[in-house]
Amino acid sequence: MKTLTAGQLEQLLAVLSTSWELRLTILLPDGTRVIGSPDDGPLALQGGAVSGKPTAAFFPQLGTVFASSEGELREPKAPERPLFVLGFTPRDLACLRFIDRFFADGWRDDIYFRQRDGAVVAGLSGYCGPGGSLIRPAGGNCDLEFFRDGSNWLVIPYSEAGIEIAAKVADFASPEARERFRQASVQLPDENETLLLRASELLRANRVPDYFWSEIGDRCIACTGCNLACPTCTCFGVQDWRSTRQVERSRMWDSCQLDGFMREAGGHNPLGSEGERSRRRIHHKLAADPEKWGEISCFLCGRCDAVCPTGIGIVAVMKELVARYE
Repeated sequence: MKTLTAGQLEQLLAVLSTSWELRLTILLPDGTRVIGSPDDGPLALQGGAVSGKPTAAFFPQLGTVFASSEGELREPKAPERPLFVLGFTPRDLACLRFIDRFFADGWRDDIYFRQRDGAVVAGLSGYCGPGGSLIRPAGGNCDLEFFRDGSNWLVIPYSEAGIEIAAKVADFASPEARERFRQASVQLPDENETLLLRASELLRANRVPDYFWSEIGDRCIACTGCNLACPTCTCFGVQDWRSTRQVERSRMWDSCQLDGFMREAGGHNPLGSEGERSRRRIHHKLAADPEKWGEISCFLCGRCDAVCPTGIGIVAVMKELVARYE
């Protein structure tokens, strides 16, 4: 475990930029914190989880599948330099671990892993949450972790790549700092995690009636903010774009809250109402994914609840569901 001042951390990132393509938590002119290029804004590591989907670093909203011109088919090349991504909270890292599994299942998604392979992922934890609140350490799911301890950052490596990067840091953490990190790592009960398990059990036991979802669907305006912000939403559509010079096939994030998401060519729509689509959104993560993957695919990052204008983010729906049907 090493320690860095804020200035030394920026120096370390400057050194890493010679070998890695950096994606860091930055501040945009409108005050939004996102994971982006250092050229897009100043470094902004404090404030907790960034807005938007952090996994977009490897699964962007719009990505090229291939381009074709004059009979030649061209696929995108791997980045010249691997990505170094700093800005995932511990909950975000759990989301990343899940979609790594998803895109590796069956046919390995080469478009995703073109960005993901060789990348170094650094987590953020410690007293860098909103208002300086504590984000408990991840303890893994990343190559190395930056833990804010007062005005300094502790550097904790977990992988070989993380160890190599930590070796560039000169100062070892004091025994006092190590003890504070250990104490911060103690896992305390989380009422939302308990709620998540109870809601999952109710859904898997088919104890939630259809009219509940009709009521939730009546409050949905299909803005798709929940899907666009969720780090474990992986649905996409495919489009072909034609110009005078070439044809390009791209894939773009899709949303299960849109009316056309599952509409068939013959016109039949298995998810023909907002209630059915709202049910799918929650059921998929809390009931279907535990059956397939052995774990719930909501990791309580809070983004859908933060962006939903009508109050039907996943935590809000779980609270209502458990209160009515447990």
